[in-house]
Amino acid sequence: MCRLVPAFPHDATGEEMAAMKHHVAYWHRNAEDGSAIAVGPVFEGEGAWGMALVSALDQQAAQALADADPIIQSGHGFRFDILPMPSIILRPSAAGNE
Repeated sequence: MCRLVPAFPHDATGEEMAAMKHHVAYWHRNAEDGSAIAVGPVFEGEGAWGMALVSALDQQAAQALADADPIIQSGHGFRFDILPMPSIILRPSAAGNE
């Protein structure tokens, strides 16, 4: 799991929102090619952070996906924490076993 911190869903500037549009498009492409399983914001208390559950061979591959995110390259101070999940249980429809 990749955790994006910080997030600014309620107080973003126009420039930050433009950067976020590139971030969203990037993760849509990763979802379409199968490397992203689920991506979205997580609201926690008064704050928020982003979550990307990815399919990667190892932590380095997950880090490469995170590093290629335009929001990381934007210079707005974002970072990803990479939190390995060695296994996952999916409901059959989510795993494509309908």
